[in-house]
Amino acid sequence: MTRPKTYRIGSAEVTRIPELRLDGFTPAALLPDWPEVDDASARRMPESFAPDGLRVLLSVHSWLIRDRGRTILVDAGAGNDKDRPHARYFDRLRTPYLDRLAAAGVAPEAVDYVLLSHLHVDHVGWNTRLVDGAWVPTFPNARYVFSRREYEFFGDPANRSERNRNSIQARLDSVDPVVAAGLADPIETDGREVIPGLSFHPTPGHSPDHASIVLESDGERAIFAGDVLHHPVQVERPDLVSIFDADPEATLFASHFASTAAGRVVRDGNGFAWRFE
Repeated sequence: MTRPKTYRIGSAEVTRIPELRLDGFTPAALLPDWPEVDDASARRMPESFAPDGLRVLLSVHSWLIRDRGRTILVDAGAGNDKDRPHARYFDRLRTPYLDRLAAAGVAPEAVDYVLLSHLHVDHVGWNTRLVDGAWVPTFPNARYVFSRREYEFFGDPANRSERNRNSIQARLDSVDPVVAAGLADPIETDGREVIPGLSFHPTPGHSPDHASIVLESDGERAIFAGDVLHHPVQVERPDLVSIFDADPEATLFASHFASTAAGRVVRDGNGFAWRFE
């Protein structure tokens, strides 16, 4: 298996660990105010569209950080064997995610931290795996760091709703087991360092306490933006809001952009554009 591409941020190394690609959404299905057919965008950013130009490409992946002798995962994908009847593209998956992590030189036991931007179904799944009928931590030596407020939100019966049903199920099989194992570090997402060089900054709107994670290393900075954006067109059109959002100059590592998913926001006339790196 080919070793995946690695980026350098100061002395840190950052590698994308892919899980799956989604190509079932038309532009308007993902971003309701986006035209159904957008030939200009498809020509301008072909990496982010299916070959027919009529459907957008999305990626589900983790970011692997090696820094200061630590091995860190940012977000944990959708996971295998998870019962997701209300999210068919994540239901009962069987992906070679751990093989891809191994191709990057990392065994599950070597992961020191799992940092979760938020607790949606496609960001927490590989926290656990099914062993002898029980959900056990996939990364048994890691500390799992996530929003205390968001964890409590999805555990509150008052918040049971059609929108939240996938996240409530994900808490049960993908977050509660790491809490029960004593591996969880719930935090306040207030911009303070949670471990040296890494901090959680509030970026609300997509989920109850969504955070973007900032890495600082040797004077350079990268932002792991979680689901602040779902498609590069939103850099040009910040008015476009994803159907997944609950409430409508650094390198940025996105959670669902296709292609490399890493790049920069650049000036484009009076506006902005996305440039993959």
